[in-house]
Amino acid sequence: MKYFISGIGTDIGKTVASAILVQALKSDYWKPIQSGDLDNSDSYKVKELISHSDCHFYKETYRLNQPLSPHASAPLDGIEIELKKFELPNSQNLIIEGAGGLLVPLNQKDTILDLIIELGVEVIIISKHYLGSINHTLMTVDCLKNSNIPIKGIIFNGEENKATESIILSKTKVPFLGRIEHIENLNKESIKKASLVFKDL
Repeated sequence: MKYFISGIGTDIGKTVASAILVQALKSDYWKPIQSGDLDNSDSYKVKELISHSDCHFYKETYRLNQPLSPHASAPLDGIEIELKKFELPNSQNLIIEGAGGLLVPLNQKDTILDLIIELGVEVIIISKHYLGSINHTLMTVDCLKNSNIPIKGIIFNGEENKATESIILSKTKVPFLGRIEHIENLNKESIKKASLVFKDL
């Protein structure tokens, strides 16, 4: 079981979702690219949130200093991101957290979508409700389907919005995996509680 966690954009809740899924599935974790905030990376955040003591955290392939799109941040560090440098960790159970949405550029040619194709893994989509999220979610699904990338399903992050969710699920025919309710205080206990929804994924 290897799932790539991709959002419909930035600040959708991929890191919290990743922590919940790592806890629920008792999996390992890998963030292939970290752009900026290296002292408080997403790997560090997930590590602080989970109670799953057997989780192995794989080192990022690229750690970039600036909080920018990888294609812009890498040159500032004198780096060119290359798809061939990414090696899928040898783990039977792995959650892979992406960076931004599918078409975030890694260099002048490749995107996060190309990275997913290179890794050959199934995708879980994280969607969050805002004006425009239907469009962004439908485009994300279309992008994956057009590239023949398997989609495990979609997780909605936040309060239920029946009108939005029903049209997304109706149009995409993508499985609904569950909902991440608003978490007031992010800590090990709240993540453990939220993970119960996904224990049978």
